[in-house]
Amino acid sequence: MGETDRWSDIHPDMLNEITKRFYSYDDHIPLRLVCKEWNLKLGSNEIPWLLLPEETFKSSFDQEEEEIYSLMHLPVADEDILETKVLEGKGVYHAMLPGMQMLDILIRGSCYGWLITLTRSEGKMQMLNPFTNMHFDLPPLSTFPNIIEYNPGNDEYTCWDSLGKISNQDRDSLHKLQVWKVVINSPPNNDNKDFMAVAIYGPLQRLAFYKPNNKRWSDFTRNIYFEDVIFFKEKIYADYDGQLYEFDTNTESGTMGGIYAAPPIGFTRCASKLKYLIGCDNGNILMLVRKFDTLRGTEKELETKKFDIYELRKGSKTWSRLHSLGNFIVLIRLNSSVQMLPTNFLGKGNQIYYTDDLIDLKLTDHASTRDIGIFDLKNRSFRRILQDVKFFCPPVWCYPNQHL
Repeated sequence: MGETDRWSDIHPDMLNEITKRFYSYDDHIPLRLVCKEWNLKLGSNEIPWLLLPEETFKSSFDQEEEEIYSLMHLPVADEDILETKVLEGKGVYHAMLPGMQMLDILIRGSCYGWLITLTRSEGKMQMLNPFTNMHFDLPPLSTFPNIIEYNPGNDEYTCWDSLGKISNQDRDSLHKLQVWKVVINSPPNNDNKDFMAVAIYGPLQRLAFYKPNNKRWSDFTRNIYFEDVIFFKEKIYADYDGQLYEFDTNTESGTMGGIYAAPPIGFTRCASKLKYLIGCDNGNILMLVRKFDTLRGTEKELETKKFDIYELRKGSKTWSRLHSLGNFIVLIRLNSSVQMLPTNFLGKGNQIYYTDDLIDLKLTDHASTRDIGIFDLKNRSFRRILQDVKFFCPPVWCYPNQHL
């Protein structure tokens, strides 16, 4: 018994040396389950991972039904530009996600370590935890409020279009563009599935609401063209053209609690812009405005050129401009955007980590570049990464212990 107990006293550096020799992230889970001491010594799961749906490693595995997804930490020390070859090095792990065919899957959200996915071929929606492989189904795309019926004979949907008229749309196009983003308010598990989900959906980018055991997605609000939505402090906040809408989470009808005026974003010469909402531990809300412009040498490909940050302080009704994040970083994209300290992984504060928002809208399956990188607010500089990696759907941030 004494000899067995000595294993719990193993030095953390020795455990870390063991993990460096793992090729699959699946090996990390049983290592943590050996004993409580090992789990503590292996550190916190609050480190953010970037899930990369690419096929660089596909030839290395003999798998017919499961696809390979790469999980990597960012940033990588002393790397100015991360290229495909970097994915073959240390700090990159591979997850075998059950039942997911890479070419058929789209990721539409990431919260509390859970991915919200949909299949392009069937319109099936699912929640999947890549760290534990737990998963369960959500109502399919055909149950959203703008869908009237699906016609399997000609693979078309009858639905309400952006003009409020009934029209037909082919299956593949609707499956690709029906859901823009999904967020949840708490992490589900086998014992407690009492959570809520809100989706931005359809050509009018309206909000739909879901609770477990519901058979359909229900219309949440009549407002349209929402750019982002978050759960924060037991309320739902959604952005429409800079205006912040507040909703009560206690009713599925989405009783409005208030509207906050848009921040002074002003005129921009950029070709396009997107907005992200972030709830902070101090009770304040951040709005990040991401501005794009056409990539030099191209006519239609867009690249991030600038970020502006606005803050709505707790109890206030007006926004103020922020020029620094202090010691914090923020991670944005399809994940429920978060603010966190970078103390648990390589890097520094006052940075914005972003991935490509426009992959699904690009004209070709493999555009010439990817708009992924890190923006440093102190010197207003970009560090572009993974520009030569070909993705089948947008990369997304995963972090198990998300706090909102």
